[in-house]
Amino acid sequence: MPLRDANARLQGDAKSAGAFFKVINPRGAHALACGLDSEIEVEVEGHTGYYCAGMNKLARVVIKGNAGQGVAENMMSGEVRVTGDVSQSAGATAHGGLLVVEGNAAARCGISLKGGDIVVKGNVGHMSMFMAQAGTLVVLGDAGDALGDSLYEAQIYVRGSADNLGADCVEKELREEHREKLRDLLGKAGCSDVDVSEFKRFGSARALYNFKPDNVDAY
Repeated sequence: MPLRDANARLQGDAKSAGAFFKVINPRGAHALACGLDSEIEVEVEGHTGYYCAGMNKLARVVIKGNAGQGVAENMMSGEVRVTGDVSQSAGATAHGGLLVVEGNAAARCGISLKGGDIVVKGNVGHMSMFMAQAGTLVVLGDAGDALGDSLYEAQIYVRGSADNLGADCVEKELREEHREKLRDLLGKAGCSDVDVSEFKRFGSARALYNFKPDNVDAY
């Protein structure tokens, strides 16, 4: 089945809530299962290319393999789960929903996040959560350089090392309200046995909200 026909089937004919579809041999296709807007479940057996499950709304998409750049980009709601690794810009600009990466995520994970939640069981690359405005990133492994650069009000939790923070990103107190949020997200990601006290919380220092000549080197 051609990619266009497969997406048309998932977008147009699959409107009944609870319907289940399995995509076999995706062969690294780009923009697979994009623009879904109903409560269906799609299981992809194999690796996918760019922007798989982009603009997702309500659907649950499980990718049994690796995913290319921009997986779950601009997601509105629902859930996208990748059993392998993902390339850069995973979950970019997502407004809602949950992205779970069971492997590692490359650079710019959660870039310009606007309200979605991302849980990465491995490591994330450099510039993750760059200019993120709202939402949450949970990293069970280590974070790359310039984590949270130019962050707004999004929250970042890292279990491993986060030794090189981006401009205006600082470590903050991990209070009980944050532990509750962590428990909820880890439970949804299948990591309920992880101790939330092992995480550090990072957020914006709010020094770059308004232009100040003294901070010109940081912009």
